[in-house]
Amino acid sequence: MKEFQQSDALARLPEQFFAKLVKKLYTYQQQGHDLINLGQGNPDQPTPDHIVKSLQKAAENPVNHKYSPFQGFDHLKEAVATYYKREYNVDVDPSTEVALLFGSKAGLVELSQCFLNEGDVALVPDPGYPDYWSGVALANGVMEPLPLLEENGFLPNYDMLDQETLQKAKLMFLNYPNNPTSAVANESFFKETIALAEQEDICVVHDFAYGAIGFDGDKPLSFLQVPGAKNVGVEIYTMSKTYNMAGWRIAFAVGNPSVVKALELIQDHYYVSLFGAVQDAAATALLDSQQCVEDLKETYEKRRNLLVTGLQEAGYEITPCKGSFFMWLKVPDGYTSESFADELLDKVGLFVAPGVGFGEYGEFYVRIGLNNSEEHLREAVHRFKRFKKDQ
Repeated sequence: MKEFQQSDALARLPEQFFAKLVKKLYTYQQQGHDLINLGQGNPDQPTPDHIVKSLQKAAENPVNHKYSPFQGFDHLKEAVATYYKREYNVDVDPSTEVALLFGSKAGLVELSQCFLNEGDVALVPDPGYPDYWSGVALANGVMEPLPLLEENGFLPNYDMLDQETLQKAKLMFLNYPNNPTSAVANESFFKETIALAEQEDICVVHDFAYGAIGFDGDKPLSFLQVPGAKNVGVEIYTMSKTYNMAGWRIAFAVGNPSVVKALELIQDHYYVSLFGAVQDAAATALLDSQQCVEDLKETYEKRRNLLVTGLQEAGYEITPCKGSFFMWLKVPDGYTSESFADELLDKVGLFVAPGVGFGEYGEFYVRIGLNNSEEHLREAVHRFKRFKKDQ
């Protein structure tokens, strides 16, 4: 069979880290191993019932059987603006400052295609979400890491960047609460970021995927809450984590009108907007009672406390995460992130994500997800203790 040559753009794509992880997990499951999956960020709870019912009702409406407007329905953009005003006291113009996305992953990849030319620099957190890399590669840009170090609270230190890099930089990706480190950002850091972006003409992209998931009574800060943020960038918010809607593939970008316009332009050439019933259900989620979100945060906080207590008792080096549904565990002495993850899988059936898969500075950590029942997490703690005892 004739084999056609792929484009240079596809050849530049990095290996899809999560696809590799899932393939490995599937292989072990097919062999009949008793596994506990702590390695993925896939919400384990169902979408709240009132959102599902909204979709079911909207799916019966013949209007939603037609093409939606290319850039989405106004009522959903208005719901996004209402949500940001209610939750963050941020004023948003729904007609110019909101772009609907086919999941945050798509928008994050598209942004590099919108703003990077060949050789332009994107500042990318390391460790960080690997799909930032994919967009930069497709645009033939250059990635410059923003090291996230424990001694700096896993916030980048901009003094580590030289002037030549800053002059070439067109995009900066940030993500707080952070995947994979679970760190949160404060106002002073965002103010510093805005000042740098203003000075160097850099577009800031804040990935706020875990914006609703904060612990110990603290609510994660939106980038747009800080004065000047809209002038230098956008925030990407997904429905996946807040409302357990990962499979629905819906998110939005909020902020700078020129960035919103660029996203809508590129999507005009890819899509004819989202299924209207999904848009109606998303508006329901944003506008109706948020008790389901409060319940979800409580669930994750209980799971976090269970894991932290158990792992600390077993002698592992871990601190309670402040946001997201991940924990960032330092591996024991003598291991790399991959060797530790491999031995956990082989010896006690625990599947975790090696930190090096998120970048060079993720080495010597593994990421643990809270997307399991308390019963499974108790068993996971038992297996971590057994592994430690057998070392």
